[in-house]
Amino acid sequence: MEYWKVRWNHGFPDEAVVFYSEVGDDGYEVRKVQVYRDGRRLKADCLHESGEIGLSEVPVGRIEDVAAQSEFVAELIERGEFDSA
Repeated sequence: MEYWKVRWNHGFPDEAVVFYSEVGDDGYEVRKVQVYRDGRRLKADCLHESGEIGLSEVPVGRIEDVAAQSEFVAELIERGEFDSA
């Protein structure tokens, strides 16, 4: 299991700016938290999804590939930080 924190640098007022993901050994998200500029947080897992947030339907890939994109700052974090989110 890996835990990711990804900051998305953008100017879209209604889009999330921080994503926390719990990624299984198979590369699929197990749980996710999206944080918005206004402080709102949305959460998803296999039992709880909505029109606003859901788990990725495909493997998320490698965090290094996300971090290589200029609009993202991506890092591995500890489970405790993910759980706190």
